[in-house]
Amino acid sequence: MFNRLQQKWKVNGLQVALILCTFAIGGSLTGYVGRKLMNLFDIGPEWLWIVVYILLVTLLWPLAVLLVSIPFGQFRFFVSYLKKMGKRMGIISREEPGAGSQGPVKQIAIFASGAGSNAQKIIDHFRENERVKIALIVCNKPEAGVLKIAENEGIPALLIEKEQFFRGNAYVPALKEKNINLIVLAGFLWKIPVALIQAYPGKIVNIHPALLPKYGGKGMYGQFVHAAVIAAGEKESGITIHYVDEHYDHGDIIFQAICPVFSGDTPELLAKRIHELEHKHFPVVVEELLLRGV
Repeated sequence: MFNRLQQKWKVNGLQVALILCTFAIGGSLTGYVGRKLMNLFDIGPEWLWIVVYILLVTLLWPLAVLLVSIPFGQFRFFVSYLKKMGKRMGIISREEPGAGSQGPVKQIAIFASGAGSNAQKIIDHFRENERVKIALIVCNKPEAGVLKIAENEGIPALLIEKEQFFRGNAYVPALKEKNINLIVLAGFLWKIPVALIQAYPGKIVNIHPALLPKYGGKGMYGQFVHAAVIAAGEKESGITIHYVDEHYDHGDIIFQAICPVFSGDTPELLAKRIHELEHKHFPVVVEELLLRGV
């Protein structure tokens, strides 16, 4: 839960603790002041007392948490947090897409073939970001877990078939209809066709579970990669985030992170450390690419 809050709020561990303390103390202060104020009035029926009290604490709570957040150094966080709450409740009007100096909302399509753990981390990372939207989940396997994630998150999903993807229009019209700015491959096992690469030049990125250019190419994915790394006696492995071109695992490298390979490692043990690197770095790198205008 603690790590999930860090990712959701985009803060470090100490800030999570301070924010939770602010919530707790602010809530207690709200209840205390609310009861004191209610004692000043003679409100007869119990139901009316309850209604007035609820309205009163609803008004007091934002003021209380803002006040408490000052000594805890979290005032800016709670100003932003309360603004977001106000927009969700319709109290504060939302900006129209494209309004403001930051430009239009960036639309991401995530392509995945499996369980979708990286897709989930990216969704979580951008959940509170009003300038970035996960607009589409694209999948080539009807039984893939990522489709359940799309359903749970309320994100449109597109189940693609091989003929249209490789010999048809590569689903480019469907992506254009969603105004997709960036395509993120998160465990997508099909090679990207030329038609899609030409439609999105420099705007398709992939993550590979090894340190390219080693252990890349056709058939090198998942456990096959980890088994090959271990069999070769490598002391290090890691992840590579790269642009996608016409060849498997060949585009320009954007980012790499390293982890050790230990004596006695199995593909499963190595995969666990690789997944930790993927979940930690992939969402952050995607955000950096968007900030750079990719």
